[in-house]
Amino acid sequence: MATTMDELLEGLNHDLAAEYQAVITYQLFASLSTGPFRNEIREFFQKEVPDEIAHAEFLADKIVALGGTPATEPLPVKLTRDNREMFEIALEAEAEAIQRYEKRVRQADELGLTGLKVQLEDLIVDETNHKEEMEKILQNWKE
Repeated sequence: MATTMDELLEGLNHDLAAEYQAVITYQLFASLSTGPFRNEIREFFQKEVPDEIAHAEFLADKIVALGGTPATEPLPVKLTRDNREMFEIALEAEAEAIQRYEKRVRQADELGLTGLKVQLEDLIVDETNHKEEMEKILQNWKE
C-alpha cells in the first residue's frame, strides 16, 4: 500500500514531537547531572540542544510547506538522576530517531519528494553521529 500525504504528515508530526522531547530531555539532563564529571556531562547535553532545535524547526517548516499543522506537544520525557542512565535514555532515543527517519525517507521517496528525502537523510547523519558519540561514552563506563 502506497504512502499517503496524510501518513507522511502524521509521521513528520511524530518526529517533531520527538525532537521537542529531545530538547527538553537534554536540557534537563544537563541540569540534573551530578558528580565529578558534571561539567563535562552538562556541556555534552547542552551542545546537543541546538541540533535538536534545528531539527524541530526544519520539521515544523516542512509540515507547513506540505499543508499540515505542526505538533505542539512533546513525546513523554523520561527523567533520571543517574548519569549513566541519562546516556542510555539518550542513546535509545537517537536509535529510535534513526529508525523513524529511515521510514520517513521511504515515505518521501514513494511520494516523489526527493528534496525532503535528501533532507531527511541529512537528519539521519546527524542522529547517527549523536548515537555513535553516546555509544563511545558508554563503552567503558565504570560504575
